[in-house]
Amino acid sequence: MSALFLERMNSTDAITAPAATAAEIPQIRALLRQKKFAEALAAGQSLLARAPEHRDALLFVAIAQRYLGRVADALKTLEELERHHPRFSRLHEERGHCYVVMRQAPQAIEAFVAAVSINNALPASWSMLEGLYRITRQADNSAMAASQVATLRNIPPEVVTATGLFLDGDLDVAEPMVRAWLLKHGDHVEAMRLLARIGIARKVFDDAELLLAAVLALAPDYRAARTEYAEVLIELHRHAEARRELERLMQGDPQNRLYYQSLYATACVGLGEHERAIGLYQELLRGTAADADVHLSIAHAQKTLGERDAAIASYRRAAVSRPGFGDAYWSLANLKTYRFTAEELQRLRALQADAALGAVDRFHLCFALGKALEDEGSFAESFHHYELGNALKRAESRYRPEIIENNTRQQIEVCTPEFFASRRGSGVQDPDPIFIIGLPRSGSTLLEQILASHSQVEGTQELPNIQQIVGTLRGRDPDLDNPRYPRILTELSGAELRQLGERYLEGTRIYRTDKPFFIDKMPNNFRHLGLIHLMLPRAKIIDARREPIACCFSNLKQLFARGQEFTYSIDDIARYYRTYLELMRHWDRVLPGWVLRVQHEDVVDDLEGNVRRILDFCGLEFEPQCIEFHKTVRSVRTASSEQVRQPIYREGLEQWKNFEPWLGPLIAALGDALTRYRDE
Repeated sequence: MSALFLERMNSTDAITAPAATAAEIPQIRALLRQKKFAEALAAGQSLLARAPEHRDALLFVAIAQRYLGRVADALKTLEELERHHPRFSRLHEERGHCYVVMRQAPQAIEAFVAAVSINNALPASWSMLEGLYRITRQADNSAMAASQVATLRNIPPEVVTATGLFLDGDLDVAEPMVRAWLLKHGDHVEAMRLLARIGIARKVFDDAELLLAAVLALAPDYRAARTEYAEVLIELHRHAEARRELERLMQGDPQNRLYYQSLYATACVGLGEHERAIGLYQELLRGTAADADVHLSIAHAQKTLGERDAAIASYRRAAVSRPGFGDAYWSLANLKTYRFTAEELQRLRALQADAALGAVDRFHLCFALGKALEDEGSFAESFHHYELGNALKRAESRYRPEIIENNTRQQIEVCTPEFFASRRGSGVQDPDPIFIIGLPRSGSTLLEQILASHSQVEGTQELPNIQQIVGTLRGRDPDLDNPRYPRILTELSGAELRQLGERYLEGTRIYRTDKPFFIDKMPNNFRHLGLIHLMLPRAKIIDARREPIACCFSNLKQLFARGQEFTYSIDDIARYYRTYLELMRHWDRVLPGWVLRVQHEDVVDDLEGNVRRILDFCGLEFEPQCIEFHKTVRSVRTASSEQVRQPIYREGLEQWKNFEPWLGPLIAALGDALTRYRDE
């Protein structure tokens, strides 16, 4: 690993503790090391008076109490700690020490086992277990614990400490510790793998992929690292590569075959092999028939294939398998054509009222209730649940609208008419791709279904390949205020642009058959039309546009499986829509005639006229099946999958008017976009 990479690894997600607390914790720790237990206890209790749930303060108070001979008090403090932080390994370790003082070996063993089950990088717990097992004449267990002690001794102490911190969720401490160690000592398999795991936890998958690839170059038989590598490849949508890694893992490790098979099925879904994925998932159910997540995965694949009744049955099985499984209920609602029974609606209300429900299940249920109540005509209550679901989802998001707006300004500054004129003839001249861009919920799935009904056009899915190329150009630690992309476009040679175009065509080939044209329906690609024109100047671009209130409110009602973080507040979605209009106006100005704008309302009003217009733009002969798109049998992965399997209908155009009394803030935030969206 290069020092430059390690220095630049993204750590911008760190959560900084309040300054006073951040200073006090090291002071209390120092007092414990100096064996000033009474002072440490007083300092810890003083902090707890202000922050009664503080994890480390509770732990340090318990440690001080034990050393002062107040073991009963220590155990009570640990009970309080467990109430707030049950997955904190050190509380179980400290409880084990308390039971050792009390000479209660069985209870001590149970506590230390609980500690290492959460965090296997606890040398003290493993050492205590080795001795306790030996005392209680459990030779095999003692040998196992001794082996763990030996393993940890072979790893640098700083890396062991950082691993323990990571496993307890202390990423902000573990990351700089292990990165500093690597900068000083150079490549080390365990340290690099730990840094990759931290990257995975932070969802910095590009960094994790690079680190794990380096680990496997040094230790190709390291199965845990290879498993994590396959998981990261799936997160990066590199499904073909992930599948190759999983095939290698499955051949050599039959004990973990079920987990590998689950990942393998996920890779098959990513490659559009839904029938194969269903078969693999059904095999997994033979041993665990009540696995809610497997039922959900089967249902998603069935929905994509258009097997509506089978999907409904699988979603219901998922809901039964795990009470309160919000995603199962939302997935039923997300069919758009499903109507909840009175019994199901009552169950949804009861689950939503359960105070013990987790945040993820809660916002899934909010969106499901919003849709169920909308179908019932209870619009005020429906809006309340949509609003609550959006607030819960937005609270966990790190979305920053100014980043998108800054990128838009820079695209406009970089991609001028002169810029494109100086690069005329660059890129790959293949006309294969048809990009459908715009906002989600803008009618893009309908346009895709129309085009995919043509004999010459391959319907694929929302392909990640442009985003991956942008990620490469952006670099591994982008300066959000002065990003490398799109500025780097001015530095790319003609040969490099051609290589990028070839990379795109090669990367998308796995989604295609022998049809000459294919669709890439990733809506957010509108932000990268400058790059696309440089790489693929003969590609066709279709801008799917929808009236702003209908489009934005449809997004606010939608819970996306991943991404689209701009859709969870009125202000965010309105700003994004306005930014989209601004950038599309720029592309029209600098690349006149390259983009075909298709207004969703016009398609509904005049289907045949607009179908002919789209086909003419793509250089395709008219085929009647494009008008009868709902009869086309193909996989559709978006939220509109069931709707595009029905004839076109007008009712959806003005559904937002049922909620008009509550949409004043959205209308105000959209401003002149309400009229400007029709501008050419």
